[in-house]
Amino acid sequence: MTDEHRALSATKSQELALALGPTRAVATAVSARAAHTLCYGLAGTALLHACLGDATTAVRHWNAASQVLGDAPADGIHTGPGALAASLIIGTAHLPERGPHHALAPRATSWLSARAQALAQLQRTSPGSWAPWAVYDAIKGLSGIGRILLVSHATGHRAEATPGLHAALTTLIRMILTDQGTRPGWWLPAHAHPPSVPVPPSGAATTGMAHGIAGPLAFLALAHLAGHIAPGQHDAIAGAAHWLLTWADPGPSWPPHVSGADLDAGPTPPPGVIPGRRTAWCYGTPGIATALTHAGHALGEPAFLRTATAALDHLATDVSTWDTEGPGLCHGAAGVLASARHGGSRLAARARDTVLSLPSAAPGLLGGRAGTALALADDAGLLARQRAAPWESVLLIS
Repeated sequence: MTDEHRALSATKSQELALALGPTRAVATAVSARAAHTLCYGLAGTALLHACLGDATTAVRHWNAASQVLGDAPADGIHTGPGALAASLIIGTAHLPERGPHHALAPRATSWLSARAQALAQLQRTSPGSWAPWAVYDAIKGLSGIGRILLVSHATGHRAEATPGLHAALTTLIRMILTDQGTRPGWWLPAHAHPPSVPVPPSGAATTGMAHGIAGPLAFLALAHLAGHIAPGQHDAIAGAAHWLLTWADPGPSWPPHVSGADLDAGPTPPPGVIPGRRTAWCYGTPGIATALTHAGHALGEPAFLRTATAALDHLATDVSTWDTEGPGLCHGAAGVLASARHGGSRLAARARDTVLSLPSAAPGLLGGRAGTALALADDAGLLARQRAAPWESVLLIS
């Protein structure tokens, strides 16, 4: 990365952060229901300012988020009370001087820990053998919550984090190791997928980081690397990673899901091209390759690392084939940039150029300017990197 590229990323990130300074600029740009959130609103912009070391602005955004939170229901780490909890836990770790918001981190951890235990109980008492997205995924479920509890544990809140962390680990291990014949434990029947997600009548097992097996895989591998190991964890990591290798398309890349019918028939001959997103963090190569990288380091498995590297190298060959939308993290090029530290300088350069060339109107973390600013600030070296509390924890990238 040249000094010129670093300067471009730094200038753009600072410009975006400055525009997101006033809380009103954020709150009025989204719906009242979304104003408090990490994904779209004030919890996300608070995290941006905290990671940049601007405690005064971060506190204003946390306060504003708490004022508009209202009775938002429990719903993972991107909306509801969990959004503010995740933002506080990660953000306060980046602020050098202890202030009143640091004292809220144990309470935030306890809330997330209780939520993890509630989701684990929900899965234990579910009449079906399968685990719904809201139990396991990175946005609403145990993969995302578990990753933030890892941060809490590493930053000194061990007593509060441990019960939920154990619940997340054991539930996700059990899900992966559940025997459903030819269909893995994260396969869901068609009616159990959200209405906005079309899947075949035979149901589907989803692959990606946001809602598929890459999320639990990344969490379990990161927990393993941090020394949090439960019975069956090694086998769960290995099984999920090998499954992704088995169902990879040439490139390699991955379909957004594998249907029940294809699972029953097996990977040979490979199924036809399945429509859907393949090159964004949420569904696609950046998230899946990152999860495989974590798994490779956790288990010392070179095959996982080789596949991840090959996938990211392939992604870097032709930007015109990307199906990303805009400069954001979830669907956009900033998610590729944030994942690019696992994929070398060529992918980072192409993702950076794409991010800098695209406008962004929304303020939020997942799809808007806050996430874009964080990815660019990290790319430019503006963030005081906290090994125990990386901002990309909310994406399971690190």
